[in-house]
Amino acid sequence: MSTTRFLTGITTTGTPHLGNYVGAIRPTVQASRRAGTENFYFLADYHALIKCEDPARIQRSTLEIAASWLACGLDPEHVTFYRQSDIPEIPELTWLLTCVTGKGLLNRAHAYKAAQDKNAAAGRETDDGVTAGLFMYPVLMAADILIFNAHKVPVGRDQVQHIEMARDIASSFNHLYGEHFTLPEAAVDEHVAILPGLDGRKMSKSYDNTIPLFSPRESLRKLIGGILTDSRAPREAKDTEGSALFQIYQAFATPEETEQMRRAYADGVAWGDVKQALFERVERDMAPLRARYEDLIAHPQRIEDTLQAGADRARKTATPFVRELRRAVGLRHLGQGTATAAAPKAGKPSLPSFKQYREADGAFYFKLVDSHGRVLLQSGAFAQPKAAGQTIARLQQEPAALAEMATSLALGQGVSLTDVQAALQTMRDAAAA
Repeated sequence: MSTTRFLTGITTTGTPHLGNYVGAIRPTVQASRRAGTENFYFLADYHALIKCEDPARIQRSTLEIAASWLACGLDPEHVTFYRQSDIPEIPELTWLLTCVTGKGLLNRAHAYKAAQDKNAAAGRETDDGVTAGLFMYPVLMAADILIFNAHKVPVGRDQVQHIEMARDIASSFNHLYGEHFTLPEAAVDEHVAILPGLDGRKMSKSYDNTIPLFSPRESLRKLIGGILTDSRAPREAKDTEGSALFQIYQAFATPEETEQMRRAYADGVAWGDVKQALFERVERDMAPLRARYEDLIAHPQRIEDTLQAGADRARKTATPFVRELRRAVGLRHLGQGTATAAAPKAGKPSLPSFKQYREADGAFYFKLVDSHGRVLLQSGAFAQPKAAGQTIARLQQEPAALAEMATSLALGQGVSLTDVQAALQTMRDAAAA
């Protein structure tokens, strides 16, 4: 049976909370035990530098996140658990990939566009405060994935674009230097649990409404006691729908316990009793994990040794692979024979092609790329994939359609209408041959 390689990164800029545990840590630890999988988990501390300029915070966050994953059951004997900055091959690969990545591709990254939109709304220069790190981080993310040729990358729907970009970058490299990279796929869990926070909104550091994962017992009790409820009195029936207390309880309870709580709501349970029941149920799960976490935090060298062992394991794959890539691009030892030009690839030459995809906003798009992966044409949004497909078919079959639709299609950077027409003609000629 073939092995599927999964890869997951965790940015080291904060302290894990109950929402992280239910939505990411718990299911990921469970998934790491599946047969037929090889799992890579890393602390993305290079990524942290993009959004955090506090060295002490990054170091503390790295310690807390590593301890959290280990306390929650991630087994470093069965997975490769490492710190991104301990793998020097990752930044080297980032540069190799940077040299085959079109700027137009990076211009469309959600984070970069959001920063530009924020500046525009505030009346500032478009790129005010935008670092090269923010602009380039999709390439670093691609390197994280491609260095181990991961097959699947578990992400939220808002991160799917980055996996598509990694595929595009890998395709560009493969086209120029041979088939070195596996094209990764996003693994989106549509049923991931999202916990409400203290104020009823999604639990998030951005809203400052979180319950830290390993809050001391009495602090946990106090935080749960502060969760907002409505004004319904004891013995008055209450709705489970929209109740933050019920949603958090359900995330920890068994189906039988959840049904009992549902009946209690209908019978008019007092909010104070619900909060006490929630505290006891969460504490039952967290107490043993908290003990392991506190022991790990008290012995940081143990965590460091675990990460170094993981890095050693990761580099057994990364080091020879990057050596192979260096040779592929021409960074070779001069004493090992005369360097020759790469032999032309056998088979049919690469052709321009359409790529259809879905963005985080739920809409469908397509783009036309040339044989080197450069974007020639970018569509607007379509509500249905069929409509996007019909537009692609029309562009392929009717030369005049391009001029008619010019206002709804965006040319790539430095691309003329003539370039696009030539690419479409090349595709038509190849189809007719």
